[in-house]
Amino acid sequence: MPTSIELKARKAAAVPNGVSSKGIYVARAENSELWDVDGKRYIDFAAGIAVLNTGHCHPKVMAAVTQQALAFAHTCFHVAPYESYVRLAERLNALVPGDFPKKTLFLSSGAEAVENAIKIARYYTKRSAVIAFSGGFHGRTHMTMALTGKVMPYKRGFGPLPAEIYHAEFPQPYRGVTTGQALADLDRLFRGDVDPKAVAAIIIEPVQGEGGFNVAPADFLRALRRLCDEHGIVLIADEVQGGIARTGKMFSIEHAGVVPDLVTTAKGLGGGLPLSAVTGRASIMDAAHPGGLGGTYGGNPLSIAAAHAVLDVIESEELLARAARVGQKMRTHLDALAKRVPCIGDVRGLGAMVAFELVKDPKTKEPDAEATAAVLAHAEKRGLILLSCGTSANVVRLLAPLTISDAVLEEGLGILSEAVQDAYGRDSARAVA
Repeated sequence: MPTSIELKARKAAAVPNGVSSKGIYVARAENSELWDVDGKRYIDFAAGIAVLNTGHCHPKVMAAVTQQALAFAHTCFHVAPYESYVRLAERLNALVPGDFPKKTLFLSSGAEAVENAIKIARYYTKRSAVIAFSGGFHGRTHMTMALTGKVMPYKRGFGPLPAEIYHAEFPQPYRGVTTGQALADLDRLFRGDVDPKAVAAIIIEPVQGEGGFNVAPADFLRALRRLCDEHGIVLIADEVQGGIARTGKMFSIEHAGVVPDLVTTAKGLGGGLPLSAVTGRASIMDAAHPGGLGGTYGGNPLSIAAAHAVLDVIESEELLARAARVGQKMRTHLDALAKRVPCIGDVRGLGAMVAFELVKDPKTKEPDAEATAAVLAHAEKRGLILLSCGTSANVVRLLAPLTISDAVLEEGLGILSEAVQDAYGRDSARAVA
């Protein structure tokens, strides 16, 4: 087997520079651990960016995919449909919040789901404007780049972007942006830039992913629901990263008790296989004409089989409750660490979607991207995989599989503490107060 050094050189020669990656070339993985081609073990606090909520190679997911592969791998649902697609749609229709008839469309990626949710909202409302939020992330296609509220690395140099996309402030209490201020910014948008009667949809991540794990306050989400009802706007909850049990609820918006019109899911839904969905009010989902929605690989039979197994595992292994317990352990550990490391400015998240923000000075709250990169590098050397996020690249996010054992979780958190102190220097006043 080639070594990591050899593979790094081959990647540089064969793969575009724009496709960034860590230097960990995986050979095998199981639950919350993986081993690289050099035999080094890592604890995975990334989970494929919240894809592996049920862990690497869950036996029930792998068995379902294997069984399906023996029957057929692809027909295209538009050509020769299959029962498993319909049954998964029925299951999601029942799980997504809302006491009204729903329908579900399956696709391959989160960006595809978002694109189609916008298409559906525009067709239904006969309007074209869309409002998204600062710090939001919705994908890398041209439409979803336009919706994304973060320039680097997603937007720079890729314009021009689609028109009639507007951005409003996302509430961030740590940064001094209150619900009232965010709603005032929406009002400013309606008065100065776009007539609310021209807006097809408002799309929001109830917990921002790439934006820094900022949690939308419940009163803000409720206010958005009222505004959408008042002006006939479709409210879209982007649950691509925060959904499928990650936050201790099946969908993160459930924490606020708010019912969206459309919900986009992906990542954790397929348990490691590419699958996404748009689920929502049947009256809205049915608006488009036959043939207007879909795609060759959307709802691939192998991915559908994996998703059925994922939903079964979430129920049988009580992963909603497990996510809450994992998240509480993470928060408790990080809160204690923050008392020793003053430059941990904020600890936040929902369930097992937890992050901490690093700042140069707790008073000025100036983002510290350099220290954040150092924490990730030191963690990787010690055998822990972490990811950063945030519009200033100064937030460390924890996305361990929900199936992680308590022993491995504690081991990973211990490595995290060591990495933070390594990054700041163990004798530095900034590292340990």
